[in-house]
Amino acid sequence: MNSFDHIEHWIFDLDNTLYPASCKLFDQIDKRMTQYVADYLGIGRDEAYTLQKSYFRDFGTTMNGMMVNHQMDPEAYLHFVHDIDHSPVQPAPALAQYISALPGRKLVFTNGSTAHAHAVMARLGIVDLFDAVHDIKASSYVPKPAKETYTTMIEQTGVDPTRAAMFEDIARNLEVPFELGMKTVLVRTLGDHADAGAIDLGSGDEPYVDFATDDLSAFLKGLA
Repeated sequence: MNSFDHIEHWIFDLDNTLYPASCKLFDQIDKRMTQYVADYLGIGRDEAYTLQKSYFRDFGTTMNGMMVNHQMDPEAYLHFVHDIDHSPVQPAPALAQYISALPGRKLVFTNGSTAHAHAVMARLGIVDLFDAVHDIKASSYVPKPAKETYTTMIEQTGVDPTRAAMFEDIARNLEVPFELGMKTVLVRTLGDHADAGAIDLGSGDEPYVDFATDDLSAFLKGLA
């Protein structure tokens, strides 16, 4: 019996997890975040970028920091920052094959929007393989790594955390899942990560990371 034989719920983060950071899709979002903050607050892009990253570090997302400190409308922000070219994400037939082979339910759990998740999943060719997307709106705009975000997801989706595995590209987002009883997998990035300068993404040596991989497809293949 391997460590995943009891798993019935497979939970995946979206950005820089289901697709590689090397395609730089999130770089587009990152730049539009900076632009939105600059326009909304009437400040220069350099100042906006510094504020953006500090809010991400301290509030979980830039959006949450803007909501708390500047009463920003989250829906307008989400629409703007996700208005990007998704074509850098390439079809991933091997990933689709290995996700399809996983027994049980598959969910995407993201600090982004459902529309963005579906656009990414469509590019990868995995939309039909997932049972649900739990996005930031479903979490009442409270982002990972806040504990209430995970408990809300569990309540709304019926996930049993003791029979669940979670895959993430940011180690701090795995601490609560580990405490709740999930198997945790850090998907380390080999390409440039837009948030690498703002926080420590993690190495896989953290006590709340059960496994780490540089290749999600290869890791899932190993579970087949």
